Amino acid sequence: MSRLGLIDYGMGNLHSVRRAFERLGAEVVSVADPAADAALIESCRGLVLPGVGAFDPAMERLRASGLERTLHLWCAAERPLLGICLGLQLLFEASDEGRSRGLALLPGRVRALPRRQGHPIPHMGWEPLIPLTPSPLLPAGADEAWVYFVHSFAAEPSDPAITTAGVEFAGDTVTAAVWQGTIGACQFHPEKSGRAGAAILRRWLDWLPT
Repeated sequence: MSRLGLIDYGMGNLHSVRRAFERLGAEVVSVADPAADAALIESCRGLVLPGVGAFDPAMERLRASGLERTLHLWCAAERPLLGICLGLQLLFEASDEGRSRGLALLPGRVRALPRRQGHPIPHMGWEPLIPLTPSPLLPAGADEAWVYFVHSFAAEPSDPAITTAGVEFAGDTVTAAVWQGTIGACQFHPEKSGRAGAAILRRWLDWLPT
């Protein structure tokens, strides 16, 4: 059984994410205090960074709790990390949404979605993913995936090759998922995306090193 550490900084949809992984047979433990949870963190095969809310308050909480350092040490050791929704945006260097520096685990910036007539913001609802660079999340030949989005911002990686999937919004293709090294992330909510989302999470679990 895979043990996963769910980063709890008070701004994630923890219950839904936990249940999604537990349905796939994973053991999920909450990680909130890096000092108290050090042994627990070490026992995990992967960490999951969820997120719902705004960029600056999220970064403030990660820093105040010491979880920012935990994530940096984890990724420096090339251990698996999965970001979800705001958790994807926090991986980048900065965001149009605020002034705080992001985790800077991935190069690039998070941009506001374009405001165009007929395309309400936030971008909300089910959309098909556009396959780009194959990754463990979305390998070449994977079935078409319709997934659920709720977002007003999207990442612009400095290296377009790390974008594993896009989604169409207002005539543009914006980032829907990224993968670099041992870091993957989804802008959409796989835990709310039915069978397609479960398949993506299952592929990530199967990819985790033993």
